[in-house]
Amino acid sequence: MHILLDLFLTCAKIGVMTFGGGMAMLPILQREVVEKKGWATEDELSDYYAIGQCTPGIIAVNTATFIGQKQKGVIGGIAATLGMVFPSLIIITLLAGLITSFSHLTWIQNAFAGIRVCVCVLIFNTVLKLAKKAIVDRKTVAIFLIIVIASCLTDLSPVVFVLFAAVCGIVIKGLEAKKA
Repeated sequence: MHILLDLFLTCAKIGVMTFGGGMAMLPILQREVVEKKGWATEDELSDYYAIGQCTPGIIAVNTATFIGQKQKGVIGGIAATLGMVFPSLIIITLLAGLITSFSHLTWIQNAFAGIRVCVCVLIFNTVLKLAKKAIVDRKTVAIFLIIVIASCLTDLSPVVFVLFAAVCGIVIKGLEAKKA
């Protein structure tokens, strides 16, 4: 029972401290789940991000579900998911009426502009951390560059990019295994 409460409270802490949506939660998830709790490795968290991006819903909520499921099965996944969404549900309910009443104020608009910049930096830092672990040789650099270029030039779904990268990984590792 203690681990379920810990999953809920940790995810609630992440959920209450994050502005900017699911991607903005990734640096906090990384710190809490990998560094502090040891519930996942960097590689596992990267996998959860990738799968979370391909499944319906918010990436951070999906990632929390995977982490909870790994720790305590289905009930752990439920506890982590509820913990992640509970703060947002409460805050949004309380603020829904207030935002429409005060959103025209210049200082509110300026505050949100500043928060958006901060969220970009947090996401960028997470991308750099993930890139250091994922882009490790010429083959992964090639996959990375192909996907960056394709994502900039097309409107393809992220699912297509993840599937492409998965197929590339399977083919490359298969060819390496045959050479060995």
